Amino acid sequence: LMYNIIMTNKEAFEIAKKYMPGGVSSPVRAFKSVGAEPIVVNRGFGAFIEDIEGKRYIDYMLSFGPLILGHRNEAVVSKIMEALDKGSSFGITNMYEIELSELIVKASKVIDKIRFVSSGTEAVMSAIRLARGITDKPYIIKFDGCYHGFSDSVLVGAGSGVATLGIPGTPGIPKEFAAFTIVLDYNDEEGLEEAFSKYKNQIAAVLVEPVAGNMGVVLPKESWLKKLRDITKENDALLIFDEVITGFRLALGGASEYFGIEPDIVCYGKIIGGGMPIGAYGAKNHIMEKIAPEGPIYQAGTLSGNPISVASGIAVIKTLMSDISIYDRLSELRAYFTYNITKMLSEKGIPHRINEIASMFTIFFTDKDVIDFKSAKTSDTNLFGKFFRNALQEGVLMPPSQFEAWFLSTAHTKDVIDKSLEKLKKAIDLL
Repeated sequence: LMYNIIMTNKEAFEIAKKYMPGGVSSPVRAFKSVGAEPIVVNRGFGAFIEDIEGKRYIDYMLSFGPLILGHRNEAVVSKIMEALDKGSSFGITNMYEIELSELIVKASKVIDKIRFVSSGTEAVMSAIRLARGITDKPYIIKFDGCYHGFSDSVLVGAGSGVATLGIPGTPGIPKEFAAFTIVLDYNDEEGLEEAFSKYKNQIAAVLVEPVAGNMGVVLPKESWLKKLRDITKENDALLIFDEVITGFRLALGGASEYFGIEPDIVCYGKIIGGGMPIGAYGAKNHIMEKIAPEGPIYQAGTLSGNPISVASGIAVIKTLMSDISIYDRLSELRAYFTYNITKMLSEKGIPHRINEIASMFTIFFTDKDVIDFKSAKTSDTNLFGKFFRNALQEGVLMPPSQFEAWFLSTAHTKDVIDKSLEKLKKAIDLL
């Protein structure tokens, strides 16, 4: 009965801390790095969320990216209810699963088949196993600040939540596991060449966020992705694009389409589930035929291809496919939004950089160009914390971490953006 009683965010969070570590199911939600009291959400609608005290916030976190159509989009809710009416889980192939696989393959243009899992972490973990199984090589390369989930092989040099909390990336992971992960600087072509020379014929794959969204938005240099593609081909290694964030966010075909680079394996999550738990990885036939039951490389999951999750994804992907101009509109709104934010910060005399692409961006409080994790960490995190708290007070919710991206959705109209700018001006004036 206590959960039906009206209570404050603080009171509810105290209860949460009794039963969940830190009161959360994922660390960044504790708002620790921004020095704020966590809010407890009651509901979401369009571009807004509402906490249990009834306060509304314009939401630029959007569940960390999946909600490209906003909260409780009518088409998504309708499709979820249609699927739920038939059952919540079967453990056997269902028609929604088949339909979503076809939609993603056709939109991607760089994969022939896809395997569904339940999270982005599972997708990347499975893609790494697949790459090692095909090449019979032990090492993988990843880049400092790129977060690929919390599996043992990739929680080394991770950004996002690990960096936000300032904790090492490897406690609980045997050093023998971490030893097979080579961590390099993002956008560093010379370091990449040195690694392939030092570990000649031992590197199975290069794993990369084509746009790094977990050290704050960090863009690839003009030649970076092509360099990754060329060097992996030259050394019989596979190129894995972690498009958990960028898939269907930059374009229908994700970063692969946006930059014109074709990886060997693509990992998906977030948008393909429209807010429901999901992950997936895909590749050409000659790679995917190595996965069980067709091949010897094992991977499985009881809830993989869950009908509710894939039905939600169908509604989102069909909406995006039916109106491709959504991407241009979101990009134009993002540019308008960031132009005005930078104008306000400049008038206040606050050094900053805004890294942006498509419908995502990050504000860094630094006077340096942000091209890798080292430069991202020059941002004034104390100032960011003040900015976060001021904005939250005014009713604007951004990710509670300097090392995450802001996202826009189709529910963020120009009127919503203008209202946000009014609120953010007050937040900036108080810095």
